[in-house]
Amino acid sequence: MATGTLYLIPVPLGGNPPALVLPAPVIETALRLDCYVAEDPKSARAFLKAAGLKRPLREIGIREIKAAATNDEIESLLSPLLAGRDVGLVSEAGCPGVADPGATLVRAAHGRRIRVVPLVGPSSVLLALMASGLNGQSFAFCGYLPIREVDRAQRVRELEDISRRSGQTQIFIETPFRNQQLFATLVRICRPETHLAVACELTLDGEWVATRTVQGWRLEDTPDLDRRPTVFLLLGSAG
Repeated sequence: MATGTLYLIPVPLGGNPPALVLPAPVIETALRLDCYVAEDPKSARAFLKAAGLKRPLREIGIREIKAAATNDEIESLLSPLLAGRDVGLVSEAGCPGVADPGATLVRAAHGRRIRVVPLVGPSSVLLALMASGLNGQSFAFCGYLPIREVDRAQRVRELEDISRRSGQTQIFIETPFRNQQLFATLVRICRPETHLAVACELTLDGEWVATRTVQGWRLEDTPDLDRRPTVFLLLGSAG
């Protein structure tokens, strides 16, 4: 029996209606499927409803993927695909597989020779890089930085040093309620000539993107980033 296809379905980065940020064919595919894997089934149901689902939600099977899913749990999630059913994978926000436990399922699907199809949608990482003006030829997404201040400061110094030596843009995120602490750490620790970009609430009504040197940020009022989804980008100066 032929296996099904695993569709990686992006969702809006915030409360925007899907039709504002997703191409029509992506929405059509999402509404066609009746089997899903999601980091948060509740969010997945809200997305399908906002996308215009006409069928009752009870007809849509949505299974949860855990951050630390075991091999047996991943195999269980693959079972509909192995039985020939198409499955949609959705993230909590944005693109599946990026800072998302769904990457484990995608890797397992490749291991079983299951077709994986990524669909077009908003990526906060790429949107932030596009708008930052920093090096888009060489960059690294570093995910979340450590929570403890001493560990976070050490990691920031490491990333700045990597960027200074390689010219590579370093991209990272934080839980929204810790954005202010991370911004303060960056401005306090980084060299004055290092470029720091802040991309806040991308694709939403409050969208705001700014790139300054660290010294420039020190001369401005601290931006309000509290509980606002934000991407940080850093590019050290070799000089």
